[in-house]
Amino acid sequence: MTEKFIMAGPTALHVCDSEQGERCIVLLHGYLESLLVWEEFVPLLYKRVRVVTLDLPGHGISEVKGEVHTMEFLADTVADGLRALGIERCTLVGHSMGGYVALAFLERHPEMLDGLVLLSSTPNADTPEKAENRRREIALVRAGKKDELARVAPAAGFAPENRRRMQDEVEDLTEQVFITEDEGIIALLNGLIARKDRNELLRKSSVPQLFILGCHDGYIPAEAAEAMIAAHPQAQVVRLENSGHMGFLEEPEATAQALLQFIFGSPTECAAATETRA
Repeated sequence: MTEKFIMAGPTALHVCDSEQGERCIVLLHGYLESLLVWEEFVPLLYKRVRVVTLDLPGHGISEVKGEVHTMEFLADTVADGLRALGIERCTLVGHSMGGYVALAFLERHPEMLDGLVLLSSTPNADTPEKAENRRREIALVRAGKKDELARVAPAAGFAPENRRRMQDEVEDLTEQVFITEDEGIIALLNGLIARKDRNELLRKSSVPQLFILGCHDGYIPAEAAEAMIAAHPQAQVVRLENSGHMGFLEEPEATAQALLQFIFGSPTECAAATETRA
């Protein structure tokens, strides 16, 4: 992977690019993460496809641009970055918050997509309760209490039975919280609050879609996941039986196989992941 800074329109963007492969997959990280979160996962993919990871503006070491990073701004920045890399089309994989960016990308740049993957993510807007929780997080960060997020958020992403064996990954995610600029966290939280529902966009889109969902996801509980699946019969669905919100870390091989099968359409054997809809 080649690590570099590029200009994505007016925004300085930190990217890693394997630079090889006819098909391209772009991995968008979640809230309080960075491109570092994909480091152990990328080797499962780059022998088959070109892989691009990046720090979304406001996280990692990409540039912070103002007080609100809307999903539309982030999507346009990703599109500008891909053009700067000479990439015309890709399969876009969005984890959690990255999925919200991917949905905005689908709305604004559908001609650049071979496929869209929501990895532990949904097309729903924030509920009033969730939006209020985000406002409380903004208040914590402004009060200099980011450490309270770091103590709770990383571990909460994993299925309870996985937290002990994934302790190294929890510590890595905790470190990513601390290196993220306060202004970037606030800008992204404001953007998350403002984002709109994109269920109808998904249903009407002709772009192939895949949902990868952890069966023990504390952020997308089973009832919400089933409602999402029922609302989108056009999408392929893979359930990760032993994962929470961080399936690409908890069951990396199963997640990678699901992505490669989606891209190439070839059968893969995956004991840990059950495909529930073709």
